[in-house]
Amino acid sequence: MIQRNLLPVLLRAAEQYPVVTLTGPRQSGKTTLCRQAFPDKPYLSLEPLENRAFAQEDPRGFLAQFPTGAILDEVQQAPDLASYLQDRVDREPFPGQFILTGSQHFGLSQAVSQSLAGRTAILHLLPPSLDELRRFPDPPMDLFDTLFAGSYPRIHDQGIPPARWLSDYLATYVQRDVRQVLKVGDLMAFTTFLRLCAGSTAQELNLSRLAGDAGISQPTAKAWGSVLETSFLAFRLPPWHSNLRKRWVKAPKFHIFDSGLICHLLGIQSPSQLRTHPLRGAIFESWVAAECMKVHYHQGRQPAAFHLREVSGRDIDLVIEDGPRLRLVEVKSGQTLDGGWLKPLLSLQQELAAQPEASTLDTTLIYGGEQPQTRQGVQILPWTSVGALGPAEG
Repeated sequence: MIQRNLLPVLLRAAEQYPVVTLTGPRQSGKTTLCRQAFPDKPYLSLEPLENRAFAQEDPRGFLAQFPTGAILDEVQQAPDLASYLQDRVDREPFPGQFILTGSQHFGLSQAVSQSLAGRTAILHLLPPSLDELRRFPDPPMDLFDTLFAGSYPRIHDQGIPPARWLSDYLATYVQRDVRQVLKVGDLMAFTTFLRLCAGSTAQELNLSRLAGDAGISQPTAKAWGSVLETSFLAFRLPPWHSNLRKRWVKAPKFHIFDSGLICHLLGIQSPSQLRTHPLRGAIFESWVAAECMKVHYHQGRQPAAFHLREVSGRDIDLVIEDGPRLRLVEVKSGQTLDGGWLKPLLSLQQELAAQPEASTLDTTLIYGGEQPQTRQGVQILPWTSVGALGPAEG
């Protein structure tokens, strides 16, 4: 298995806190990372019913098995365990005792916020970023091969065809996680909703339209969308506002995290089909936005990422705040540069630079080509340099 970028962050957190909580989607590599980072710690998953019952029925006896701590996997299965962990680490507050992992962020976050606040570091592990994928023995090198395969590590580690693995992954996710959390009776309606969300990736979130198209109520669409976010299948970019007297569109932009999952949900069956698909640009934009999130999370940082659109139509795909630095990012899937792509960046840069308290501004274009350039002060980066959207060093 490849080394993950989060590894040094995880080790450092275990030197500072008695508990470290690692969340992320199913199959993102959480268990592998924790066992790699702490090979001498006992490991136990709460997924098996007998382990879960022990933790739920006799939590003190369960924790007594691990006098020096342990890796406890899928701890959202026994949320009350956090209260007993609090008592344990308050009595014995040495760092690095327990490493908790969980796939359902919503089940884990509530227990952590109530019982382990101030006692645990919270980290997020997403599927590998592009630079991590390149550590596998035979990674995809072409843009459309990369987008089609997505980032889930088992696809690349074991050479499983993406369509086969993602089909199984979705079936497990819908049948187990969604049914468990939402008590959804009509799983077909949820699957339809999920496919509609894939078709709406990189668009402003319109719950009324999604609900109508899926044949469900708007409150149901809101609840289902929240589950996609809290289980790390999707995320929202909130709108960004400056002090300029402009009319901004206030709706968040919706993104599915994994490009391979988007392709699977849309019925795209090959990289060549993706190359000419009408949603190619939207899929590429979501991939870039997800890579930005990954490079922040895998450095232990909370991304401050937004989007911007004016009523007049001017649109900036990503606005990234990093301390005093403000980065404006446009995303284009085309492989041949078009000077018109720079116009929104240049016009907004000029307006923001004229403000009395202007931030340090960077303008970046990420495109589907291969050659880096600089035009009119705009840094033009090929898709392979998407990792440059991470936080500044130090």
